[in-house]
Amino acid sequence: MASVKKKKRLKVNIQVKRVFLLLFSLLIMGLSASAFLLYGPWSWVRERLITTAMTTMSHQYLATIFFDQDTINEVLANNKVIEVDEDTNPDLIQLEDGPTGTKYASKYERDILERENEGDLFKVIRIDEMTYKGYLVAIYDPSKVKLGVTSRLGTTGQSVRVIARNNQARVAINAGGFYDPDWNSNGAIAHGTVIKDSKIIWDYEDAKVGGGFVGFNQDNVLVLARTDKYSALNKYHLRDAIEFGPFLIVNGKASFVKGDGGWGIAPRTAIGQRADGIVLFLVIDGRGHGGSVGCGMVELTEIMQRYGAVNAANMDGGSSSGLIIDDEIINHPTAGGDNGLRNLPTAWIVTD
Repeated sequence: MASVKKKKRLKVNIQVKRVFLLLFSLLIMGLSASAFLLYGPWSWVRERLITTAMTTMSHQYLATIFFDQDTINEVLANNKVIEVDEDTNPDLIQLEDGPTGTKYASKYERDILERENEGDLFKVIRIDEMTYKGYLVAIYDPSKVKLGVTSRLGTTGQSVRVIARNNQARVAINAGGFYDPDWNSNGAIAHGTVIKDSKIIWDYEDAKVGGGFVGFNQDNVLVLARTDKYSALNKYHLRDAIEFGPFLIVNGKASFVKGDGGWGIAPRTAIGQRADGIVLFLVIDGRGHGGSVGCGMVELTEIMQRYGAVNAANMDGGSSSGLIIDDEIINHPTAGGDNGLRNLPTAWIVTD
């Protein structure tokens, strides 16, 4: 009897050892494969990891634990956005009162201009590509686009949905960035200058992400300008604006994106305007939410070009990206706050 028990214990021990050896072998294979991808001859994985991590405030360690600073600097130097060295020419925007006709240059023109009802304020267009998905909102009256801010700017941020509610807005997306050294920021401290109703209501150091002032002038033209806050008011006559970037398209000319632009792949938000005055809000999901990996500056620019943007700029992305329509969260935000939304200082809103 004792011999039978001994044999059973021996058999169990052998099986345990086999399982251990199998798991150990799989671990070694996984580590080897990871090392090959990170340090091997193909740079794509290395570059995507570094550029994606280094444009966040809280996840840069994902790059720094694997690579030294020289490698990170080299990758970032080979992946960047070289912006068009111009400011917006407002004369390129000719606001129109309604539909321009029934002949369209492309399906994208049809998507924008073909309304369900002639008096519609906006239209939502689904973006559905292989690796990224999101929403484009065409706002037909640019005078309805305003800047919304948290009601406690400098003290506490608010989610895009709360900012929309406070302003009875039909549509809202996140706007500029904010000071966030440890990801625990409450979104109160907006980066750069904030202009609302033709007044400077906030001024802080800019985010150093390229671009400059992004906002609407008194003629409801979206202006992209590298300038100081005084010229923003007195020369460009901005009524509502924030500072952020990079600029994606200026006067119909797309910025040159080297590599992936240095921003990696993530959720994105952008704002643009067509030559006919129609304003474009773009939000792309990412990090696997909504079945979307996310996109980089190349894809973001291409989408805006596709839909006819003459001027377009990147807004804060990542866990800040959010789209609200009639108090409903339309996209798939990735933060842990109000149904995935983060607290923010500013939002672009559309009011009736």
